[in-house]
Amino acid sequence: MRIGCLIFILLGALAWGQAAPGSAPTAQHATSAASSAQPQPSDTSASVAPDAAVLTIKGVCSTPPKPKAAPGAAKPALPKPAASDCKTIVTKEEFEKIVASVPNPSPQIKRQIANALPRLIAMSEAAKKKGLDKTPQFKEMVRIQTMQLLSNELTRSIQAEAAKVPPEDIESYYKSNTPAFEQFNLERLFVPRARQAQAELKDEGEKNETLTEEQKKAKQEAEKAKAAEGEQAMAKLAEDLRARAVAGEDFVKLQKGAFEAAGMKIESPTVTLPKVRRSGLPPAHAAVFDLKPGDVSQVINDSGGHYIYKVVGKDQLTFDQAKEEIRTRMQNDRSREMMDKVNGSFQVESNEAYFGPGGTGPVPGPRMGGVGGPRMAPASGTPSPRPQSGPAQAPTPTPAGKQD
Repeated sequence: MRIGCLIFILLGALAWGQAAPGSAPTAQHATSAASSAQPQPSDTSASVAPDAAVLTIKGVCSTPPKPKAAPGAAKPALPKPAASDCKTIVTKEEFEKIVASVPNPSPQIKRQIANALPRLIAMSEAAKKKGLDKTPQFKEMVRIQTMQLLSNELTRSIQAEAAKVPPEDIESYYKSNTPAFEQFNLERLFVPRARQAQAELKDEGEKNETLTEEQKKAKQEAEKAKAAEGEQAMAKLAEDLRARAVAGEDFVKLQKGAFEAAGMKIESPTVTLPKVRRSGLPPAHAAVFDLKPGDVSQVINDSGGHYIYKVVGKDQLTFDQAKEEIRTRMQNDRSREMMDKVNGSFQVESNEAYFGPGGTGPVPGPRMGGVGGPRMAPASGTPSPRPQSGPAQAPTPTPAGKQD
């Protein structure tokens, strides 16, 4: 019998079974686990001929198609197969077509498919004998499932076509975008925008309850002025620290002093930023990449605080180091363009009387791995440009506009 139509349902059932919550281990499971620890027999499947039977399901016969009778003629009687002949055979070639639908199938997956397939075949044949494959509901499900399968096949086809990036295009991209493959070793000094607010005494809150509205307003104005004064003091501190950095003082010492002046009671963040690419900092900080090794930047102010950078050194990724990253980027761009062309080829009008106000909303597109990022991903093995800190350290300051 033909078993190609069973592949989708079978693989879905296997996926569901693997995702189902596990139960307590039984003695049989324990025995299986123990036997799995024993040396496994060698794989001899290659010696089996393609047309040889790998599964023989006795008691299940495929339903033969009914021959059409001439107009007015009696319907011919279909011979019933003998009980000894009632069986379904799955050849190695047929079975491996199913297995090929699973990425990197392991021997365990093959055994799971072999265990599930006979029951699926038997139940489908029983359903045919009851005429369930002729119902309108079944035909509609087949139609919808066919569209889903074709949609998946189109997505895979687009990804396969997009992966065929010409080598000369990769080299041309590298030559046209060499600044994107520079790596900078930086030191960064972060100065908080405001001083850490001191904790109020318990009786201070009680005093506030007895203040008049005018007194509360005056107090708020005083606190606002104090906060503004504190911000001005931190801005001046940032300029002073920059001057000391230009003079050659150690960034670790300067960072510690900045946090102490701000009243921060937590450990200051690390100052070292290794191998930062141009996409690793927000646009407002991009002037750093125009500095020479040894240069110290001006104070960069944003809503997150004040930032001072020093360029320790820089190097350039070679073409061999960057070509896989470029190929991935170009593949993603090509995939996106092809999918955008398909998604832009149709328009939808929905009946609000049926669906309600707003209609059906935008149509979600298929998920395509790696597609959709606006920037080139960091090279493999490249550390994040953000300084990392331990559990007891201050959270890493994030410049305003930095996109993760």
